[in-house]
Amino acid sequence: MADSLSTGLGEEKEKENEDRERDTKAVKTDQNKEKDGITDTPGFHDKNGGDRDRKGNLSDLSLVRFITTELTRGYFLEHNEAKYTERRERVYTCLRIPKELEKLMTFGFFLCLDTFLYVFTLLPLRVILALLRLLTVPCCGLGGSRLLQPAQVCDVLKGFIMVLCYSMMSYVDYSMMYHLIRGQSVIKLYIIYNMLEVADRLFSSFGQDILDALYWTATEPKEKKRAHIGVIPHFLMAVLYVFLHAILIMVQATTLNVAFNSHNKSLLTIMMSNNFVEIKGSVFKKFEKNNLFQMSNSDIKERFTNYILLLIVCLRNMEQFSWNPDHFWVLFPDVVMVITSEVAVDVVKHAFITKFNDISADVYGEYRASLAFDLVSSRQKNAYTDYSDSVSRRMGFIPLPLALLLIRVVTSSVKIQGSLSFMCVLLFYLGMITLKVLNSIVLLGTSCMFVKEANMEEKLSDPPPSVASSRANSRANRAKNAHTAPQQEPTSDKAGISLASGISLPTDKPESASSTIPKSNSDAFLTTPDEDDEDKIINTDTGLEGEGLIHRTPKKDLLEIDRFTICGNRID
Repeated sequence: MADSLSTGLGEEKEKENEDRERDTKAVKTDQNKEKDGITDTPGFHDKNGGDRDRKGNLSDLSLVRFITTELTRGYFLEHNEAKYTERRERVYTCLRIPKELEKLMTFGFFLCLDTFLYVFTLLPLRVILALLRLLTVPCCGLGGSRLLQPAQVCDVLKGFIMVLCYSMMSYVDYSMMYHLIRGQSVIKLYIIYNMLEVADRLFSSFGQDILDALYWTATEPKEKKRAHIGVIPHFLMAVLYVFLHAILIMVQATTLNVAFNSHNKSLLTIMMSNNFVEIKGSVFKKFEKNNLFQMSNSDIKERFTNYILLLIVCLRNMEQFSWNPDHFWVLFPDVVMVITSEVAVDVVKHAFITKFNDISADVYGEYRASLAFDLVSSRQKNAYTDYSDSVSRRMGFIPLPLALLLIRVVTSSVKIQGSLSFMCVLLFYLGMITLKVLNSIVLLGTSCMFVKEANMEEKLSDPPPSVASSRANSRANRAKNAHTAPQQEPTSDKAGISLASGISLPTDKPESASSTIPKSNSDAFLTTPDEDDEDKIINTDTGLEGEGLIHRTPKKDLLEIDRFTICGNRID
């Protein structure tokens, strides 16, 4: 009996000790929850609690308490201050995009206008001066080693191209083309218009290369006279290109004219909706600053070209209605719709591209400075290209085909008869020259201001890179590589991976790969700082940087980007 009583008492004491330990653990957990700010959810309670606690917890399980909790619970945004600040800055950036973009578009529009007016105003005068020099050389004798300066040779070639292409365009019947296109179905015309846009970009991309090849072939130093014969095939190729591109723009303008004159305006609506498809194709792609610069230049060129096409459509329609001003107000709503859709698409596209790629709105100021630098540098004594050609390379805007089509439409729409008509034409020509001069003066002053704000004045004094120096540098690099290549032997790392014999490993005096790559003086400005962390590759086995193992092409400066603008989002 004594043993059984002692064992029973021992069991009771053990149970009491266990209950005490459980109670102390529960109290500690409750205290810890209170310290951490965690409260029990209504409906969950301790299984070992008393009936009183159970009744209290059951009373908390009510719909009113749940709704009260949902209505009164709070949260603290300041605990995630960085995230919400970033989101707010993105909203501010999107709101700034329309203003900054339109500043760039306006500046680029007047640049294209200056280049376009140059073809009608100063280019004929320069061609006449060059021809007069050719005629007076036999009388006055050669004052120098050249018969004509390189710029004069290029001007004469441009003049001959315009004259030949205009004579070829006179055989093209605009009315027959209009009725041929009007007889097609709406869907077929929509497909044709899209094909014409793609073809226009491809022609612009390859056309400036053809013209540059002609200019360089005609002006490069030649040792033999037979080398001048090579100018003829280049000239014929350039004439063929300008003629075909002008025909392409004429078909594009005719299609737009058919859309304007359709009764239900369905074709015009479909063509305008095609602009919004451009948002889908570009917004969700990865963009860097250089790619966005290309797209901005392409949008400037596209907007200016659309304005000229609308002018051609208005001229053709006004001619058909005997220049009745009432008909212009019939066309005016459609013209406003086309322009508004272009502006809206550009704003939405650039706003979301900058948002998704975390690009600041201040980048459009850098783009303006880059375009302004081209204008200011072309006015210097050591300029190595004409400004119209630099705009063509930068924006993909080639003025010769568009100017040729406008001349063809104006001459066919406006009849010049009598001396009074010739006087009006002369006054109009003088007005165009005045507009060109005023536009050039204002652009030059604005460009100087942009260049000064961007601290790019020192680059204007740098001489342009010459072909001889670049060839000498390339020959020196090839000779250096030829001397160093036989001394290198293939090695292997710990993993058994062999290295090529043409790759040098770092020595006691390592040279970075960037020191062997020639850099332009403009690399300090307008360069893309994206993906700086990817420029260095770390070799995990050796712990050495892979700058000597993998040679990366340097990121392009904005001042070096040209003509790939019109080829979508392509970049070297």
